[in-house]
Amino acid sequence: MKKTETIYQDGSHKWLAIVRDQDRPGYLIDTNEYLVVNGKQGLLLDPGGAEIFPAVFSALSSEFDPSALSAIFASHQDPDTCSSLALWLEFNPEMRCYVSWLWAGFIPHFGGNSDTFIPIPDEGMDISLNGLPLRAIPAHYLHSSGNFHLYDRQAKILFSGDVGAAVLPAGEEGLFVEKFDTHIRHAEGFHRRWMGSNDAKRRWCERVSQLGIDMLCPQHGAIYRGADVQRFINWFDELQVGIVQY
Repeated sequence: MKKTETIYQDGSHKWLAIVRDQDRPGYLIDTNEYLVVNGKQGLLLDPGGAEIFPAVFSALSSEFDPSALSAIFASHQDPDTCSSLALWLEFNPEMRCYVSWLWAGFIPHFGGNSDTFIPIPDEGMDISLNGLPLRAIPAHYLHSSGNFHLYDRQAKILFSGDVGAAVLPAGEEGLFVEKFDTHIRHAEGFHRRWMGSNDAKRRWCERVSQLGIDMLCPQHGAIYRGADVQRFINWFDELQVGIVQY
């Protein structure tokens, strides 16, 4: 069963993390979903796979009226990211989905039609959530060829998709990274294999280092906060990626 944690709140502007599904089948990788709320509208980030839709829907509904969801943000095309799309659209056919233009013809295989999708150009774009300015930040080839992260300047939160992700063992399931040096061991192999371009990685590190980030929220694993945000960026900048050992 998933649980919902408020990780930021300033009046009616808040972020909710939907995390840690202890009851999921063992063959499924665990995922984090995030909800950005401003006033009475919400934007759901990487809503997850069809298999976990009931758990995500239930956890979200305990804190927010799901009928007030105006859109979904899909960082990329993977099934663990957005294969639940058809189920969300069945609940609300008017919901929109922000996604890289590269995947706008592929993700509809999960559901939706030409009116559902708002394609994001390669350079990114501004997104308004009931007047709250959000920014789609390019993260191409990290790991998808059409990949975006979402930055909330007011909350100083960056949703980073698979960048920063870690597959945590039993007993290390806290919401936040507490011991960086221990935690990062669970991220290293994933980043070496799944991140496809050292050049793209360096450009991303340069880009996000110029943002004010208090929390870096990946799709898998724990959230980086405070000094651990820049610590992760520095670690990632030095890591050699796109490597397969066999």
